[in-house]
Amino acid sequence: MAMGSNVTFEIDGMSGQGYLASPKSGNGPAVIVIQEWWGLVGHITDIVDRFAAQGFVAFAPDLYHGQAAAEPDVAKKLMMELQLDLAGKEISNAAQYLLSLPQVSSRHVGAIGFCMGGSLAIWSGTLTQSISATVGFYPGSSWERHAPEWSNYAGKNSIIHCAQGDGTSSAPGIQEALTKINAAGGSAKAFDYATTQHAFFNNDRPEVYNAEAAELAWTRTLDFFKEKLS
Repeated sequence: MAMGSNVTFEIDGMSGQGYLASPKSGNGPAVIVIQEWWGLVGHITDIVDRFAAQGFVAFAPDLYHGQAAAEPDVAKKLMMELQLDLAGKEISNAAQYLLSLPQVSSRHVGAIGFCMGGSLAIWSGTLTQSISATVGFYPGSSWERHAPEWSNYAGKNSIIHCAQGDGTSSAPGIQEALTKINAAGGSAKAFDYATTQHAFFNNDRPEVYNAEAAELAWTRTLDFFKEKLS
């Protein structure tokens, strides 16, 4: 049962759209949910609804502007066509939009993403002071395209959920994020999930979904956001 709805808003003369859900209690801390390379598909809106059910005001920006993919070749094309500077601006605007809502109780916003979105979520902590806590599920292996200004993580917090099939937290990209965030005066830590493949959280993909690891990662994520976004 969907809890949210599609919304459109305007920040600084730039329109944004996506899927928003609020808790039944009426208000709560704000979280941005960032899509995988498939787009704003049912799996992502379901995660938004799950956050709302746990007391968060959650929003998934539609970074592909209505496009979505069911096949990897199409998803890869959409991901490669994504303009990172524009996506970063849309994520920053999403944070500003959330903080303008009367039902948002937190002074800062959390960001969580998966696969492509995992990298964008970690990166988003470098883009705006409004995003203070980030969670990346199996982010990509390189930060070259994002060129993060890691020093902006001072005083912020991040956790990264790593699949064994991606090389665990010892993968170079994960190590770079952990090292640079902690060196900047932020706090970053990674969790490894044994016998998992990339996208182990995606219950729409039975060939890689790992229910036990997904549940543990979800619990850790909720605890993290409840602590950091009070």
